[in-house]
Amino acid sequence: MTAGATLRLAEFAAAVKYRELPQAVRDQLYASLVDYVRVASIGQRAEWSAWAAALAKRLGGTGGAYLLFSNERTDPVRAGFVNATYAGSIDADDTHVGAMLHPGSIIFSAALAIAQDRKLDGSAVLSAVAAGYEAMIRIGLAIQPAHFRRGFQSTATCGVFGAGVAAAHLLFSGGNRAQRIAETIGIAASFSGGITQFYHSGSTVKRIHAAHAASEGLQAALLAEAGFTGPTDAIEGKDGYARAYAGEWSAEVLLDGLGTDYRIPEVSIKPHAASARVQAAIEATARLCSENAIDVGQLKSIRLGIPKVIQGRLTTNEPRDLQAAQMSAPFAVGLTLAKSKTLAPGFALSVDDFENGMQDAATLALTKRVECVLDDDVERVSTAESVGARLTFELANGAVHSVFIEAPQGSAARPFANADHEARFRNELQRRLSPDACGKLLTTLRDFPALADTAVLATALA
Repeated sequence: MTAGATLRLAEFAAAVKYRELPQAVRDQLYASLVDYVRVASIGQRAEWSAWAAALAKRLGGTGGAYLLFSNERTDPVRAGFVNATYAGSIDADDTHVGAMLHPGSIIFSAALAIAQDRKLDGSAVLSAVAAGYEAMIRIGLAIQPAHFRRGFQSTATCGVFGAGVAAAHLLFSGGNRAQRIAETIGIAASFSGGITQFYHSGSTVKRIHAAHAASEGLQAALLAEAGFTGPTDAIEGKDGYARAYAGEWSAEVLLDGLGTDYRIPEVSIKPHAASARVQAAIEATARLCSENAIDVGQLKSIRLGIPKVIQGRLTTNEPRDLQAAQMSAPFAVGLTLAKSKTLAPGFALSVDDFENGMQDAATLALTKRVECVLDDDVERVSTAESVGARLTFELANGAVHSVFIEAPQGSAARPFANADHEARFRNELQRRLSPDACGKLLTTLRDFPALADTAVLATALA
């Protein structure tokens, strides 16, 4: 045990200033902010997002925090819940592969809710977001893979720390800021929750795992502001978070390089609405089909080389519901094959594609034919930042085509350019806004650090 891990994390978070962050971190924050708005716009149309918004309205709540894409305002906790449902429910939000979590949908929702309610500026928001990302990712990395093996889904469990740290960074100032952030972490540790039984039994609960984390982290910070305290050794203590939620953990992973070696640039921004660990399989399928004019009807065998980390959880050939389909490498391959005749530059699978695929006999038949096999080369290239894939097709005429993807597009090794992010943003937001209004919104996002009041973003979206 390393005494002081919680306080050291809080001291780091208290000192974060956007203007002092490395350029690579600031670049990643911009990319993730643009993608957060884009993904939230897609997710807001989902039926479960309507459930979340309707519940928030029935429960009431007063405050200055906006529900995205509307003029409605409520308290930060409810706004954080709804907005994180929009951004975090369709499996298209940014991801840290090694920590096994989605930070952006949670942390941006939490920070914006506090900032709008308290009329804080854009630079303060991005400082808080950076602190939240780093805390959430490092805690996740420190307790994985033991945490996952215990059945926890770390977006929900570690997300409370990301949201809590970001919110506390905004709520507290002065000489006791680090102490108050540590107390918020201590409260948030008691609110952490989220199990992975949905992998086996189905359900829609994962759709609100990010929302749960955002709202509980916000509540932890607001409770600390109200006077409550949590143990300031909540992570490393004798009966603390690491022992209770993982058993095995690494203080070194949590603390080494803190404040100098940022983990934020390791975050992936996904092209497809599917698990980050199946993105390479989708890319491999699209590439083989496009480069070789594959006739799906002539396929004799479909073999997908995988690393051990996805075996079992992400390799079902018969997903039972939409959520399971988005977490299935065979389904992702089958769906891409079924769409092979319509592939085009910028091809991306949406949540609607997965939903439609679940009703498509051809997609389901192809999914059943995908054989997942452990592959030493894929194992070698799969890291805390991305998971690779090897796909091999054997055709009825004896021809064999194979492709090896070391890291998928959107991962830290192969990031999208800002022009790509902005093009994807325009493609989605122009469903809501005129091209001119969309361009102005992008300018607002580029200028976000200079915004005096972040409510400007909310009104532009509404």
